[in-house]
Amino acid sequence: MKYDHILIRYGELALKGKNRSQFEKQLQDNIKIALKGHDNLKIQRTYGRMFIELNGEPHEEVVEKLQHVFGIHSFSLAIKVSNELDTIKEGALKGLLEANPNAKTFKVSAKRAFKNFPIGSQDLNQHVGGYILANTENITVDVHNPDVEVKVEVREVFTYITCAVYRGAGGLPVGSGGKVMLMLSGGIDSPVAGYLAMKRGVKIEAIHFHSPPYTNERAKQKVEDLVRILTKFGGKIKLHIVPFTNIQLAIHQGVPSNYEITIMRRIMMRISEQLAANNNALAIATGESLGQVASQTLSSMNTINEVTNLPIIRPLVTMDKLEVIDIAQKIGTYETSILPYEDCCTIFLPQAPKTKPNRAHANKYEQNLDIEQLIAETIENTETVMFKPHENLEKTMEDLF
Repeated sequence: MKYDHILIRYGELALKGKNRSQFEKQLQDNIKIALKGHDNLKIQRTYGRMFIELNGEPHEEVVEKLQHVFGIHSFSLAIKVSNELDTIKEGALKGLLEANPNAKTFKVSAKRAFKNFPIGSQDLNQHVGGYILANTENITVDVHNPDVEVKVEVREVFTYITCAVYRGAGGLPVGSGGKVMLMLSGGIDSPVAGYLAMKRGVKIEAIHFHSPPYTNERAKQKVEDLVRILTKFGGKIKLHIVPFTNIQLAIHQGVPSNYEITIMRRIMMRISEQLAANNNALAIATGESLGQVASQTLSSMNTINEVTNLPIIRPLVTMDKLEVIDIAQKIGTYETSILPYEDCCTIFLPQAPKTKPNRAHANKYEQNLDIEQLIAETIENTETVMFKPHENLEKTMEDLF
């Protein structure tokens, strides 16, 4: 008897009220997307749990993919048996031996979710534990720190036996919280911001500002590879590649150098707001962390925010760089982010950018620019590319060498 199911436990979506079923349905859809290609699997949803029937498929790859799906608190490999005591005892023993044939200690944790089952949880613990002790050698009970915890969950039709728990990604199912536009630079921070935004249930579309010939195709490819990595967590993602060269040249020629970054960020916000309106997004997400660089002081954020009414989501705002790097390494974006290809934010970088810009000065300097015309032309020439999880990568960073 081998593991034939995976039992999925919900995270905070279990606390939802009347709209809980919508969150559960979104999670089920996201799991189907994550497990595309595993055609033998069958996903079933019941109140408070979800079950994946493996139907002979190896569980290793399925387990790895489930760990990237937001909305899952934890999951376990499970053996499904009938609600008969003898069958439950046999299944528990098989589950323990499958999980760790060399275990020296164990614990039984029974839960009677189906209250009409004639044996109470405590009595079921004793029945199952006694059977395991009688049919094994050199193994004892340890209720505090066992090698294997045998969980027995009796439900209305079947009982599920699990002996190992995998931690899920937590959060809320992607797609349950609306859509935001992620300003994706290609550095370490913004991909992490996108990951954390998706963890709160939002769908993201990415915006990248590209300034050829000052930024080359390798910089663009780097961003595309980052989007591909993020699809592992959020499903298909649109990338809007914004041609930003003309705007940067206009800023460089018409604005005092210490205000160039401020004006550039304000125009980026205006473009992002327009793309958000065109794509039914309700907010803009950035990788900004408070005080990290000149454009991320409170004064800078205040001046830059003036040009948009959309909420600006900054998931990293209180984090230091080491915390961000730790997440980037965990999610697999770090090695791509540190590739040495410049983004548009490093072009024409002034020696002494203003760290405390004010709105009045920013508005005055913008009068030197035909902002509406520049933005209209830029949005008209924006390229949009769709990236999907599991797709074959026709071109990767290595292909460019």
